[in-house]
Amino acid sequence: MVDTNQRILEEQLCFSVYSASKQFTRLYREALEPFQLTYPQYITLLILWEGKEQMVSELGARLALDSGTLTPMLKRMEHLGYVTRSRHPEDERRVYIKPTEKAVKIQPAVLESVDKCLHLLGFDEQEYTQLLTKIQTLTKQLGGIENEKIV
Repeated sequence: MVDTNQRILEEQLCFSVYSASKQFTRLYREALEPFQLTYPQYITLLILWEGKEQMVSELGARLALDSGTLTPMLKRMEHLGYVTRSRHPEDERRVYIKPTEKAVKIQPAVLESVDKCLHLLGFDEQEYTQLLTKIQTLTKQLGGIENEKIV
């Protein structure tokens, strides 16, 4: 087990992940600005570009966002013309989201802009895949800790 008691801030894994997340958001902000998209809106579109209409609850689960955060963001995206929202005819509590033609049309340009950001990191495919796998493993491990008693 790693002893974090004697580690300074820059040696803390949690701080490194936090800092990297902030830097990614900053980098992507520049790439997404021409499309008037925020990072959370971009990752929402990534899911919608997979081609299947999504319920708001499904989107929230995949994005790890609650409805209090997700609903206002989706309303802004609808206002920008990127998504449409519709209610299930038999159960109005179920709201479905799908990308508009405008959102589908900008997909190649958005992905190209983001790809330029990733290119700046200088990772080859193997390094990218290794880092992605490690981060996904860490995320799963952290998710499994929720049910364990820490203190």
